Amino acid sequence: MFQKETYIRRRQALKKKIKKGLILLPGNVEAPANYAANTYKFLQDSTFLYFFGLDIPGIVGLIDVEADTDCLYGDDFTIDQIIWTGPQPALRELGEKVGVIGNTYTLFELQSVILKAIKQGRKIHFLPPYRSHNKMQVKNLLGVSSRALENYVSVELIRAVVSLREIKEEEEIAEIEKACETGYRMHTTAMKLCRPGINEREIAGAIEGIALRKGWGLAFTSIVSEHGEILHNPHYTNRLKPGRLLLVDAGAATDRCYNSDFTRTMPVDGVFTQKQKDIYNIVLEANNNTFRLITPGVTYQSLHLEAAKVIATGLKELNLLKGSVDDIVQNGAYALFMPHGLGHQLGLDAHDMEDLGERYVGYNDKTERSSMFGLGSLRMGRELLPGHVLTVEPGIYFIPQLIQKWQKERINAAFINYDTVADYLDFGGIRLEDNALVLKKGCRMLGKKRIPITPDEVEETMRQEAEF
Repeated sequence: MFQKETYIRRRQALKKKIKKGLILLPGNVEAPANYAANTYKFLQDSTFLYFFGLDIPGIVGLIDVEADTDCLYGDDFTIDQIIWTGPQPALRELGEKVGVIGNTYTLFELQSVILKAIKQGRKIHFLPPYRSHNKMQVKNLLGVSSRALENYVSVELIRAVVSLREIKEEEEIAEIEKACETGYRMHTTAMKLCRPGINEREIAGAIEGIALRKGWGLAFTSIVSEHGEILHNPHYTNRLKPGRLLLVDAGAATDRCYNSDFTRTMPVDGVFTQKQKDIYNIVLEANNNTFRLITPGVTYQSLHLEAAKVIATGLKELNLLKGSVDDIVQNGAYALFMPHGLGHQLGLDAHDMEDLGERYVGYNDKTERSSMFGLGSLRMGRELLPGHVLTVEPGIYFIPQLIQKWQKERINAAFINYDTVADYLDFGGIRLEDNALVLKKGCRMLGKKRIPITPDEVEETMRQEAEF
């Protein structure tokens, strides 16, 4: 955790944004994998972590706006639990570490506080719960049905939390930089291990080990696949074959739970074919061009479309697309090859704050989400502000099922040379992803060194031996 003053300052800023009422911020509890004593690795709710800093299960934060008090509710460990866990600090001690002095209570006491507030007609602000335990806890506290729970979610609180969390503080940026350094080691190791005959799981296991040695572990389940055309492929069942490309989308989390998120694509043989290099360089230019254009005031939706123009131009030169580049982009023909968005916010979550709703995180009253295929998948479309941390991840994919559907239905047939596309059905996919911090003017790439990204850099790194 950070110094207690950080959390005191954050809670004070939140109270200034909420007019009145109680702010209920439940932390997460441990979740059983297949029986109660065998749990998944604990992951704290990011908003609770942001305001209260305690990476411990079973604690609830409650902020009283009018009384200007911050409280924590939880139960101290019993001797039966300590036998299995070892000595644990009391809630009172934990509260002192994050600036909650004297206002610590048992979970049993929380119910009466909430009921009293409801009887007084006070507003109970809470965020949309995404875990079943938290949904049950909140509905029981409020005395409402599960079906009605979403009607009581506080949009005022959502907007307030987003406005605070989306602008990263210096100490947060420093944590993300640490995660980027680990990400560098993960991806260069993947390059050094990649070769024909190795199993995907061997690379996935190696980079996960690096993430665990350097911090909390993985930011998310890694994608390590020679089937890069499957955008979120979580399986590691393939033995790498000559002529294929390996796509690795992986990031690290620090001990304070801040994340990095990078993607690199490499030739299994260690050398790109000309065909692979042609597609690769288009994606690389889309990535680099986005970094040249990022600056406060522009919308990320517009930068997605600029990346689409780069991709359309390159694919047109290869005779995969035809017609005017502007028309290709306007009609969404490029999305056959890049059906996802350009990027998303990054911080305490790999897809930062998306549990609060992309409507409030990635969009606002000025910028609405598109309904167009491809562009509609963009998670972050709104105007950029200094302090935003974003991923930049253009890609080109040849998805046989999608290509067959479009061809059969003659979708964008005026812009797509399906005969040429047929030569790429076994190509796979390429994505190149880096992390950006928006500055007062322009942006900077996060991480001390950029993970090797040009074809020459990737090939040179692949010739080196992995170090563990």
